[in-house]
Amino acid sequence: MGQQDDMDYLKRYVEQHPDNRMAWYLLGKQYMLEEKEAKANYCFLQAGSIYEAYERKRHPLAGEPQEMIAAWNRSRRLKSLLRRSAAAALLLLGFAMAEPLANVHDGSLQEGTAVETDHAGGQSASVRVAFIRPTDNDAVGKALGALLQEGRKLPDTGLAAMLEQNGGWRLWTGRTRLLLAVQSGGGPHAAISMLDAMTCACQPADDTEAARTYKLWAAGQEERWTLASGMAQYRELFGRLPESLDDLVQPYPNNVLAGETAGMKAIFPELLRELRAKEGDSASAAGNRGGGGPKAGAEQPAVPAAEEEDASLPDETLSIVIDKARHTLAVVSGDVIVRSYPVGLGGDKTPDGSFYISEKVKNPNGRDDGEFGSRGMVLSGTRYAIHGTDEPASIGKDESHGCIRMKREDIEELYDLVPLGTKAEIGSGELPGTAAPAERRFKLQPMQDETNPAVVYRWLS
Repeated sequence: MGQQDDMDYLKRYVEQHPDNRMAWYLLGKQYMLEEKEAKANYCFLQAGSIYEAYERKRHPLAGEPQEMIAAWNRSRRLKSLLRRSAAAALLLLGFAMAEPLANVHDGSLQEGTAVETDHAGGQSASVRVAFIRPTDNDAVGKALGALLQEGRKLPDTGLAAMLEQNGGWRLWTGRTRLLLAVQSGGGPHAAISMLDAMTCACQPADDTEAARTYKLWAAGQEERWTLASGMAQYRELFGRLPESLDDLVQPYPNNVLAGETAGMKAIFPELLRELRAKEGDSASAAGNRGGGGPKAGAEQPAVPAAEEEDASLPDETLSIVIDKARHTLAVVSGDVIVRSYPVGLGGDKTPDGSFYISEKVKNPNGRDDGEFGSRGMVLSGTRYAIHGTDEPASIGKDESHGCIRMKREDIEELYDLVPLGTKAEIGSGELPGTAAPAERRFKLQPMQDETNPAVVYRWLS
């Protein structure tokens, strides 16, 4: 989007939202680019505390009488005219000066989800993403407010995104719209690019680079979900937090995670600090209440509340929801469906209820092409399991004796994605149907022996 398009859009926006001080500040910065300082000053005065927060100073005209403001603006216009004359002389001598073609501002990202991913996908730059809900009438305003919230250092790249929504669920692998991008290059200023024509009613900028950055960030977010869930489940299983990633990646039967990645190694210390801080806060709150309170990692409702307004990505541990009516298994975090797969079931033979993954095993009964396929995950120590199958045509049907059958590529991804101890809820009507598959499979690097040759499994295939 060009400079004039940016200016026109911001003018329309402040007309429609005269109380949005951030929009006034951005419009003032745009006027500064065009050397229209009188108009810029008017915008900065409307911006009030936002100007002071990002410029780290009080505007020189704040609190002055109108006649003094007018005189000051006349003086600034004269200086501006002199500068333009000098610039014209330089142009006659063959010199040119380039101006940025996007809105320039000071700001930082916070609202929605703000995740640093210096480690993910080989990225060396910092990336944060703010999420906006499709139900928001003022999507751009919410995005600007989220991405330009004061008090935090600008990342190299900031993105505002909108996940596809289906009922009360947001689809991680659905049609994600990128609304706008903020580029700072590590400096104190940033350029804003509008990326979504439906949102800005404009000719959007090319989103190729933004889409590539988002994909890398999303891969890192999946690693974060799995690692954070594994650490929380380790605490539930062993009564303490893991001290290192090696605690999670152990041989069967303590194989909380099926492997690791370079990204998970990098973010483990950060997540450990966060979990310790939460434990400290919980202990303090329990002390203030005199004890009691819900157990950490307690069951959450399978269907998220429709009135939920927070657009941030949830930080709840991953869990499994199996919808018997739709023959669908989903991995969810809060109201976000992270993955969704078609499954084979047993009709009424497949029990309803709440379970957890009590055992994870590779190559059940010593082979990867038998009736249980290459992976199996036992439900609450019963004879029911989520496993592969040598009858792929049964997927989507009720032909098992009660177990949950999955395609090989699906069960192997699920096995890597969810840790030992993961909650699993079986019922009907919870899910919107199988979501679009992910562009890339989630995969961990195996580091341990997860087979169990000492047992012959007799699940209710």
